[in-house]
Amino acid sequence: MDVSEPASISRGIAARYATAVFELAKDGKALKALEDDVSSLSSALVDSADFRDLVSSPVISRADLEGSITAIAKKAKLSKIVTNTLAMMAQNRRLFVLPHLVETLKELLAAERGEVTADVVSAKALTKAQSDKLAKSLSVQFGKDVNIHATVDESLIGGLVVKVGSKMIDTSIASKLASLQNAMKEVG
Repeated sequence: MDVSEPASISRGIAARYATAVFELAKDGKALKALEDDVSSLSSALVDSADFRDLVSSPVISRADLEGSITAIAKKAKLSKIVTNTLAMMAQNRRLFVLPHLVETLKELLAAERGEVTADVVSAKALTKAQSDKLAKSLSVQFGKDVNIHATVDESLIGGLVVKVGSKMIDTSIASKLASLQNAMKEVG
């Protein structure tokens, strides 16, 4: 059994909803409102276990789910486009893809602004100056504004692993040691 299949299906469903919502917002000149909505939904998914449970629950009826999500959307003052989309997702039992939908919308909005996100993993936390210098360097290389999403992984020992889209730059000491180990195996 392929365990990546459910995640792949979820991403596919989320991508279709995200594209539709993005295009509707773009046509209606409501991208700023969409950006605010995405930020609100992202915060709700991070901050509220009850909200995460609601969107992933298979036992709540469609009508109750739709009523709950519509009430939450109105309370959060989400735009009509997003409110209607969430209601439709509840009716179709597709709310479980909401985290993927939010991430896809973030990517679409960033692309519209001419930005790209770089996932940076370092052995220790980057300083503001290091992060700014890296963003500037990557901006020159990719020709777009770069937002840094930094995480720390002490097992790297030193250096960085930078991923922008499908490109990855690995300058970590752990990677270099692994390469050296493989070279030693080939010799002996």
